[in-house]
Amino acid sequence: MPELPEVETTRRKLLPLLLGRRILEVRHQDPLRYRHTERAEGRRVEGVGRRGKFLLLSLSGGLEMVLHLGMTGGFRLEETPHTRVRFLLEKGVLYFHDPRRFGRIWVVERGDHREIPLLSRLGPEPLSEAFTFPGFLQGLRSARPLKALLLDQTRVAGMGNIYADEALFRARLSPLRPGRSLGEEEAWRLFQAIREVLSEAVALGGSTLSDRAYRQPDGLPGSFQERHAVYGRAGLPCPACGAPIARRVVAGRGTHFCPNCQGESP
Repeated sequence: MPELPEVETTRRKLLPLLLGRRILEVRHQDPLRYRHTERAEGRRVEGVGRRGKFLLLSLSGGLEMVLHLGMTGGFRLEETPHTRVRFLLEKGVLYFHDPRRFGRIWVVERGDHREIPLLSRLGPEPLSEAFTFPGFLQGLRSARPLKALLLDQTRVAGMGNIYADEALFRARLSPLRPGRSLGEEEAWRLFQAIREVLSEAVALGGSTLSDRAYRQPDGLPGSFQERHAVYGRAGLPCPACGAPIARRVVAGRGTHFCPNCQGESP
């Protein structure tokens, strides 16, 4: 957390607040985590974009502010006990809230991502035309388990733990299966499930979990968590067959699935 739907929701909510406005001052006390932010001062925001889990603010003068929300980061319209950065704008103030301090900010020359190597290696955006079935199918030709492949940002940009679990459930595929074991029809089901799950999650403002860490900039929670079929539901009945949802650790991440609907082995 946050994953593509939460970052995209944040982008959409920030767009009317930032576009065309000048950043007057950026205040924080952590120059190692929030790098070169003084370069943004006096610049006008010319665009608010997203790439994978990164927010990209195009600034006047050919600069770019790159933001990664980390595990608990997000923007607020009011100050909180966990405010880490204050953005003074021409009209109003925007606060970067990050309880666990994993968020990062860089101000760089536009398109110069040498300080952020992952940004240059991201795979296609799964809700864009660049995400094609032939390319996705080729990326599955691996002995790694499906869950690990979906979390690999070089294959699908922006996918994370929640939406990988939900997409695999909709495709009725075990997260433990090697990618190369899938037939073309199974791979197509997964390709479609990824797009469906992410589209629905974006439309519903993302997922706000029990820790309440993620909220939209206006303070509203997401609501896609109400549609979670497997994620965070270990031991509860599968909504399709009633069998208990299982939890395993795959690729170092807690992974939820239905052993009956999805199978536990290839």
